[in-house]
Amino acid sequence: MHSNPLVTVICLCYNHESFVVEALESVLNQTHKNVELIIADDFSTDNSVQVIENWLKKNPKIPFLINKENLGNTKSFNQCLKIAKGEYIIDLAADDILKSDCIENQLKGFITTVHQNVGVIYGNAELFTEKGDFIKDYFITDKQKRRIKSQPTGDIYIGLLNGNNNLCSITALIKREVFENLEGYDETLAYEDYDFWIRAARIYHFDYIDKILVQKRVLKNSMYTLLEKKNNKKTNNFNYSTYLILKKVIHLNNKKVEFIAMLKRIHFEMTVAFKTRNFKLLIKYVYLELKVRCIILRNRSFEI
Repeated sequence: MHSNPLVTVICLCYNHESFVVEALESVLNQTHKNVELIIADDFSTDNSVQVIENWLKKNPKIPFLINKENLGNTKSFNQCLKIAKGEYIIDLAADDILKSDCIENQLKGFITTVHQNVGVIYGNAELFTEKGDFIKDYFITDKQKRRIKSQPTGDIYIGLLNGNNNLCSITALIKREVFENLEGYDETLAYEDYDFWIRAARIYHFDYIDKILVQKRVLKNSMYTLLEKKNNKKTNNFNYSTYLILKKVIHLNNKKVEFIAMLKRIHFEMTVAFKTRNFKLLIKYVYLELKVRCIILRNRSFEI
């Protein structure tokens, strides 16, 4: 790592007119100053574009991509990634706020890590309501804001499969080479992070720094609040994408313990499909489980 590496922050906006300026200012106010900011609006239906353009009058050199149709996070991010120059990348939603020392601490994490081949450094976040009221920390902390339960680090592939290792995606600083090797986000999916983390964890190690790095707003219409809604199109699209991700995992796994971990996640997603009354998806998971069990039975010589 260079002594003063360039970090690219890609800020994606969709109907965040009330919050986007605070998000953008949090990028410019970083204690690490070698930062490139790229903004994209994904065809907002509110006044987000006008708000951003007014803000850009004081910052005219910052690139601003305006989609002519709603492309979704994955495609919008990948467009920005093509023009990014940073050695490290941050994916920032326009309703979130980076703590002023966020990037400084993330970069220190890459320097101080005890693991080899680390591609991702992440930390903790504070969750807030739309009005700015504190809800909780993403990972439960003590009075000193330190995580109570230790966070697995290093090779976390199996932990991601079985659900034992939960990442705080919004706090991640990612080496550019990770995006290059994985060819960015999978644009066929409704959301990006779980698929990206699994594919990255197959190749790279992850490390955690025990600090609050980001303030996250939990909006009424965010996916965070829609995960188990019944007969909801966004919820169904999200959960179907998880199914597609797990189908892809079959081709990534090469050990029996990895397929067993996959079965645990499939069982969890079956429960979600049942709760959301998505019975078509539930049937797909039944067939996927049978396929995984057949793979395990056919390959008794699997490395454990």
